Amino acid sequence: MMRARAKLAILMRLMGTRQKLFSALFILTIVFAPRFQAQTPAPTHPTSTPYAGDLSIFEEPGRDKRLQIDRVMDLLQLKPGSVVADIGAGGGWFSVRAARRVTPKGRVIAEEINPKAIAAIQKRAQHEELDNIETILGTPDDPKLVPNSLDAALMLKVYHEIAHPPLLLANLHAALRPGARFGIIDKNGNGADHGLNERIVRSEVEHAGFRQVARYDFTKADGQDYFLIFEKR
Repeated sequence: MMRARAKLAILMRLMGTRQKLFSALFILTIVFAPRFQAQTPAPTHPTSTPYAGDLSIFEEPGRDKRLQIDRVMDLLQLKPGSVVADIGAGGGWFSVRAARRVTPKGRVIAEEINPKAIAAIQKRAQHEELDNIETILGTPDDPKLVPNSLDAALMLKVYHEIAHPPLLLANLHAALRPGARFGIIDKNGNGADHGLNERIVRSEVEHAGFRQVARYDFTKADGQDYFLIFEKR
């Protein structure tokens, strides 16, 4: 009888320990699960699928003049010695122009999430003898830029493809030096039609620690495109 009672007591203690363990695991799941989920939040608005097709479509004759790219670079305050990031660089259309502007001693970081685009930019930079272009294979949420390294950055018809703006903008904010300029050229749209409402863009970027300092519409003759310039706060 005494042995039976002893065995029962041991069993009860084991059950109690197991129950405490299960309870602790349950509490940890409740506490930490939201944190893990927050790392990949759901998009706050529709986005367009990142372009992965023929890069030659960005090379149409006359684009420099229509976009007024020299004026864009003036407003981003690009000069010899500047370090600028071309976020979502595609085939490097802007990268090569910026590389010439910041020569000598300046650098262009051509960032892309498409390995084929990275290879195309590298080949182009070699062909045009521009050794101040550095390519970086980023991710949709992180351009993999060195903190406090940039004087300017540009997203040319890219912002509407960003699924999680707070994550990417936080990483970009960290990469920009104080007072650095960040330009966005895009068009109004619903997000899924290769454009995004200007008010949404401004709200998201300002919430990420930037302040808008200028707004233009000269990058397309019909005025449908907007060119927003922000500075790091």
